[in-house]
Amino acid sequence: MNRIIKLFSYLLLVFLCSSSCKKADINRPVTLNCPLEDKNTYQVNPKSSQYQALIEKYVKQGLPGIILLVKDDNGFYIGSAGMADIKEGIKLQPCHIAKILSITKFMLGTAVFRLQEKGILSLDDPVSKYIPKDKLDKIANGKEPLTVRNLMNHTSGIYDVISDQGFYLQVLNNPMKHWTADDLLKYVYTKDAMFAFNPADTAGYSNTNFTLLSMVVEAATGKPHSQVLHEEVIDKLGLSDTYYFWHDPLPDDRIAQGYYDLYNNGTLMNLTNWNTGSGNGYGGVYSTVWDMYLFIKALYVDKTLLTQASLDQMLVFHHTIENRKHLGVACYKDFIDIGNPATDFAWGHRGRDLSYSADLDYFPNHHAIMSMIVNYGTDGNSALRPVFLEMRDEVAKLIVNAK
Repeated sequence: MNRIIKLFSYLLLVFLCSSSCKKADINRPVTLNCPLEDKNTYQVNPKSSQYQALIEKYVKQGLPGIILLVKDDNGFYIGSAGMADIKEGIKLQPCHIAKILSITKFMLGTAVFRLQEKGILSLDDPVSKYIPKDKLDKIANGKEPLTVRNLMNHTSGIYDVISDQGFYLQVLNNPMKHWTADDLLKYVYTKDAMFAFNPADTAGYSNTNFTLLSMVVEAATGKPHSQVLHEEVIDKLGLSDTYYFWHDPLPDDRIAQGYYDLYNNGTLMNLTNWNTGSGNGYGGVYSTVWDMYLFIKALYVDKTLLTQASLDQMLVFHHTIENRKHLGVACYKDFIDIGNPATDFAWGHRGRDLSYSADLDYFPNHHAIMSMIVNYGTDGNSALRPVFLEMRDEVAKLIVNAK
């Protein structure tokens, strides 16, 4: 994405001026009465002071705001540092909501496993059972023996819409556009595949996979995929602070603003309302660290969302190492190199976009959950991206006691 941002950033001021009169989807946050700030309950973890000092250190290095939740056998740490709204001077709190980006895939993938358990579809179904031939014929690798599983574990090789220059030009031209799946596929049609279709040997992350998956869900169920996501995950777990934009209205006063150093000159720009295709399977969920925690706890600890057979399928990881992680079926095996690779890894998902970042992970050998939100975009290169990456590694190393 960084290449696209650099290519078109000179257009930003023109487009900001042209869009400044439009009504924003997302309003500014206020200071909240936040029960998660009760230190007697949510900062009892023996490492709480270390976690708090760590996030404060990285805010001082330039990240606008960080919310961190860690839960292990010794109890909770939940804390925050920095600002939810720099202009208005609103401090970031653990109850503020933010965009959690590709963790949407983690939730939608879980919903698809639940559909399989109900016999509504199978991960081994051909995608052509659900998506019309005239669409697949225009997608490189769409004519292959493509299955639902290939979409979910990123072995399809299908072109990633997020890498397309034409798509990003339209984002810059109309930052608040509500995209549909068909809108997005126009930037995928006739483009070369990322790699030849060979699932046993090659995997590579593509956001387009989960737009196609959202279309599969709608064809299989006869319902909007947003409704299925609510029924199978969000509402089932009672995630009262979780929303799927643009399908759900967002709260008026709880969304932390999102920032990015677009010109890489140390100036943070508020890009909260810029929409890079939200609401189409690969991104769009807004949530809190607490609701994210409830989701991954139900999935991997309590095992109330999926059967063990489904979890066994989800946790099949491709041998390819991509960006320091292995791709699973709608999840990652992450932190594979921060300590002992046999014990210090995590299962979960990352979220990266233009003005927010998030991580949600379960470290099975340490019985620990990490839920984190940063209101700064780290999908593209900037001086703060390595700061963020160093921070998330340092948090994970503290969790697993790695040096």
